[in-house]
Amino acid sequence: MSDRVEVTCDVLVVGTGAGGLATAITAKKQGLNVIVVEKQPVFGGSTALSGGWLWIPNNPLARRAGIEDTVEAARNYLEREAGEHFDGPRVDAFLRHAPAMVDFFERETEVRFTLGAAFPDYHAETPGASSGGRPICAEPYDANELGPHAALLSPPIRGMTFVGLTFGSGPDMRHFLNALYSVNSAWYTAKRLVKYGRDLLLHGRSMRLFNGAALAARLYRSAVQLDIPIWLNTPVTGLLVEKGCVQGAVITHEGRSERVRATRGVVLATGGFPGDLSRRQAVFPHAPSPGEHITMAPAANTGDGLRLAESIGAATNMTYPHIGSWMPVSRVPLGNGRETAITHILDRGKPGIIAVRADGRRFTNEGANYHDFGAAMIGETPGPRQAVFLVADHRAVRKYGLGFAKPFPVPLGPYLRSGYLLRGATIEALARRAGIDAGGLVQAIQQFNLHARDGRDPEFHKGEAAYDRFQGDPLHTPNPCIGPLENGPYYAVRLMPGDIGTFGGLRTDIAGRVLDERHEPIAGLYAVGNDMASIFGGSYPGGGSTLGPAMTFGYIVGRHLAGVGD
Repeated sequence: MSDRVEVTCDVLVVGTGAGGLATAITAKKQGLNVIVVEKQPVFGGSTALSGGWLWIPNNPLARRAGIEDTVEAARNYLEREAGEHFDGPRVDAFLRHAPAMVDFFERETEVRFTLGAAFPDYHAETPGASSGGRPICAEPYDANELGPHAALLSPPIRGMTFVGLTFGSGPDMRHFLNALYSVNSAWYTAKRLVKYGRDLLLHGRSMRLFNGAALAARLYRSAVQLDIPIWLNTPVTGLLVEKGCVQGAVITHEGRSERVRATRGVVLATGGFPGDLSRRQAVFPHAPSPGEHITMAPAANTGDGLRLAESIGAATNMTYPHIGSWMPVSRVPLGNGRETAITHILDRGKPGIIAVRADGRRFTNEGANYHDFGAAMIGETPGPRQAVFLVADHRAVRKYGLGFAKPFPVPLGPYLRSGYLLRGATIEALARRAGIDAGGLVQAIQQFNLHARDGRDPEFHKGEAAYDRFQGDPLHTPNPCIGPLENGPYYAVRLMPGDIGTFGGLRTDIAGRVLDERHEPIAGLYAVGNDMASIFGGSYPGGGSTLGPAMTFGYIVGRHLAGVGD
């Protein structure tokens, strides 16, 4: 490869997720010359594949809706969540700047948010927590607004779609689930399917974007409107350091090596290390081999930012009790040796569904948030980890679905033939089919059913917490999360421990500057998103606990690079 002429800018941002694009847009709005590079041929990173929620206490949408919240309450909650890993200075910076970040992006860019008014914090019963209003999500977006750039948006994960169609959080999903019970929902669903069919013929994908895809598209469109160069297929191979200060990076662009001199600084936003198998093996004790854990983040998130920073003396923090944002997932066979994966967020909290280990026993509250449930999967017993299964009766599977298996009227045959969904006419037959201890499973279901008919779960208290009830079936009484398993045949899906990103990362200060082993800032080097060690100490306080800090620190870093703000 031959060297090209050196390119100069004020700021070089590495990565096109929410953290990277938020930094680039903020810096550009402050008058800086910005270049964004991305090693993948598509933009959006983990953001485009995510639920798209941002956890923002005291946000302006909640204030406009009359929901009361305070910085003090949120700080109290976060301190209890993080315990000895509470990082007061960075949490304070987040809480101080997050509402202003939301105002800035709604005022200055294409980004628009909708409020999760009824979306509670994950531990809403903890002092300082909120019963709703802290999570916000990007409004749906028409990909046609991107023009030819629409083809460059990272495609959805196959397992997270229905024949390629993605569902939006909130009303969109509720309409699909209620299509057989509501004329309005049936009409809405029919229109969505027709529109999707037309999009598929014309564009090869759905052009109605929801969740993280909508956020990524809105941010990208905003960057394009600001004439920010975004170079895809452009990995960074090294940092340029002069007299202890990062002055830019070496990139591979259009097949040639190129030096980008960044006079103000380089911002690492490469998505953490969920795809770095060697680092993951070192810090994920439950997964000594790659096949024991599935990440839902892009495979290209291989810790590039961490390695680049470590090569010049940066320090990392891998001491959190949870080094990843855990997520229960299941493998979905697609035929011809191919497979995908799906997350289990909604099904676990529904009536008629429980989770058991291979010994047939329940081990945790199935309705808990995905991070807590995933942690229970990983750490429920010492020694070799047991297999975990979701088990449901026929009524529950036909009404709510189970993982990739969709509810009625979608037939179950394909899921059964592929081996994804396991079935038995009786509980004992299901146990034999799945490799679960039959006596243990029969006893667990009998014990559960004894109280489930009254809507109670004395053993694990499913349906008692606000978050459990939020994910349950509001039309099911007396407990939206509890119902007996008594209508055969019975079904099971095997779960795997997984993640949606990593919490361990580069040590940073309140301005997002990367720190060295002496806890001193490395001049000219910043990190945001999952390249930055979690500001919540490895805890997961609520929906959007990754994207909220990512965009907020992108805003903080962009302003710091421009010499404005504190």
